[in-house]
Amino acid sequence: MARLAQTHGLTDVQQEILATVRDFVDKEIIPVATELEHRDEYPQQIVDGLKELGVFGLMIPEEYGGLGESLLTYALCVEEIARGWMSVSGIINTHFIVAYMLKQHGTQEQKEYFLPRMAAGETRGAFSMSEPALGSDVSAITSKAVKDGDEYVLNGQKMWLTNGGTSSLVAVLVRSDEGHPEGAAPHKSMTTFLVEKEPGFGEVRPGLTIPGKIDKMGYKGVDTTELIMDGLRIPANRVLGGQTGRGFYQMMDGVEVGRVNVAARGCGVAQRAFELGVSYAQQRHTFGKAIAQHQAIQFKLAEMATKVEAAHAMMVNAARKKDSGERNDLEAGMAKYLASEYCKEVVEDAFRIHGGYGFSKEYEIERLYREAPMLLIGEGTAEIQKMIIGRRLLEEYRFQG
Repeated sequence: MARLAQTHGLTDVQQEILATVRDFVDKEIIPVATELEHRDEYPQQIVDGLKELGVFGLMIPEEYGGLGESLLTYALCVEEIARGWMSVSGIINTHFIVAYMLKQHGTQEQKEYFLPRMAAGETRGAFSMSEPALGSDVSAITSKAVKDGDEYVLNGQKMWLTNGGTSSLVAVLVRSDEGHPEGAAPHKSMTTFLVEKEPGFGEVRPGLTIPGKIDKMGYKGVDTTELIMDGLRIPANRVLGGQTGRGFYQMMDGVEVGRVNVAARGCGVAQRAFELGVSYAQQRHTFGKAIAQHQAIQFKLAEMATKVEAAHAMMVNAARKKDSGERNDLEAGMAKYLASEYCKEVVEDAFRIHGGYGFSKEYEIERLYREAPMLLIGEGTAEIQKMIIGRRLLEEYRFQG
């Protein structure tokens, strides 16, 4: 039988990259993931290995030292990495979004300065939109930048930064009312700043504090943090794209490809849950035969495999749409919504197949059961995706009467 979630039409180069990443996942990530996750330990050795493979520069153009690959290639690699341990794919995702925003919107000087170091994995990125009282309402951002000569002074508190401690570059979205009259639409008075800092916790540069890691139910190993700006001074040449007021559009562009990434993560976790479930079902015996021979379990396996296939197909479609240069917010929203929901369901079915052992920390499915819920929230909740999908459908199917 062919392995689930195959992708047709890949080039020889794409297939070689995926085979290399899959081999790395099987040998270097899966054997240690659960132990590291239980210790909430940052996977430095794994990250170093991915740097050597060039994964941190996968979509960065060759002229800046990257591999110049497509979003599809990147998403398929993320799918494989998440199959091993979702936290590792999160480390890469935020870095990738910042690199993508620089590639698409940065000035030439910003690209030349940051992208070669990001491609090598020497500079690692994080991005910051959310705030403690914000939720999904990006227009309610209160963090602010005020112009002071050739610099901007930033003040405010940000929340939920993946890689907040280990990163050395953070793309931060704040209000900057300069040049934007009072009462203007909120999204037109937002600016993205490229904030360099030292990795670590505490005061990582004057005016910038990373308090420490947020303790989470799952998604461990990767650091999730707050970010506090108190008189943080940033030179004007670190405004992404060199012009204020464009931050909202830049961030939404980044989040759009990020949603493809989250869909890929959901596909990877669901694949691993299916692998664990179908393997355990053939080893565990009840009433004189393997539980895989019971019709009830076969029904579960059939449903799980179908969901894995469907989510993968939608993720691939969304990535290919973006690579073609077309607008893909509808496809990305659908893929993220379906993949995260199906991931939760496939993981739960695998958990049920394991019975009481699924509740034991000795079994890998226990970790997946705690990781899957993060995908329901990251890069926009299911409700946000439905809003995006619904609005786009009304644009496409506008009633002519």
